[in-house]
Amino acid sequence: MRQTETELAQVLRTGPFHLALRTALSVRGLPLQRVQHHLAHRGVKLGVTSLSYWQQGVRRPRRAESLRAVRALEEVLALPDGSLLRLLRDGDAPGEGDRPAGRSYRSLMEASGSVERLLAAMESPVDGGLHTVGHQERVRIGARRELAGRTSRHVVRAHRDGVDRYLAVHRGDPGCDPSRIAVRALENCRTGRVRWDGEAGVLVAELLFDTRLRSGETYLFGYGFDDGTGGASGEYVRGFTFGGGQYVLQVGFDEAALPVRCRRFAQASAGAARGARGDLTLTGRHRTVHLVEEGVRPGLIGIDWDWE
Repeated sequence: MRQTETELAQVLRTGPFHLALRTALSVRGLPLQRVQHHLAHRGVKLGVTSLSYWQQGVRRPRRAESLRAVRALEEVLALPDGSLLRLLRDGDAPGEGDRPAGRSYRSLMEASGSVERLLAAMESPVDGGLHTVGHQERVRIGARRELAGRTSRHVVRAHRDGVDRYLAVHRGDPGCDPSRIAVRALENCRTGRVRWDGEAGVLVAELLFDTRLRSGETYLFGYGFDDGTGGASGEYVRGFTFGGGQYVLQVGFDEAALPVRCRRFAQASAGAARGARGDLTLTGRHRTVHLVEEGVRPGLIGIDWDWE
């Protein structure tokens, strides 16, 4: 089935390269032999086999002549200048294959590597075969100023065949008890294995999909965590190991515990200085603040607040 312009625009933002190329070929309705002919007309020699390998993710263009062919492909497929080349740059790291560029959870969230150990114990690959197309997250702060819970509505795209699960990570505030945190599978998924590190205050939950995805397919699912076990909360931070699509974060406060100031921020890593600062105005009746980030990059995004 031919894909749409909307799907093409999305995957050109999020990648990976091979999926963007395959989607562009589908939307334009061009067979590989015809693409080869158009490239030759522009003085670029490229075999049909190489094109096929690129769109399947078997090989990745790296040499100068291959990158010249990618520039010509952008013309042939009527794509924005640099859109395919950007995906190659974003994902270009030794041994990374064709998934979006990323950092380890250790550099993002904590030196102890507890999340990495939990993921390894569940035999999860680094990227899980998925990348984010869109993510809406709602965080609830309770009357004791505690992180009462959060819910997520998540849209992902598979970049390999056979993906049927997602590992969700919840990091509580100091003093939290992960053994008392409840995992809720809300939409199009069910709860599988759950593991935690009590000392680090981290929990990893396996969410099982209702189907196995093929490469390029999208999936929408919802889940949540009921916490309320930690002390007073002063921020909520979301770590992104890979670049992705749109991220929306909303933080809501109990009427008995309202902050005096809220700000958004971004960080390249847990030890880096916070940038992209901006004040957020608490809504009156619903007592919420939010941020919207288009085309997130690896790093940290969050909202913090002052109680006094």
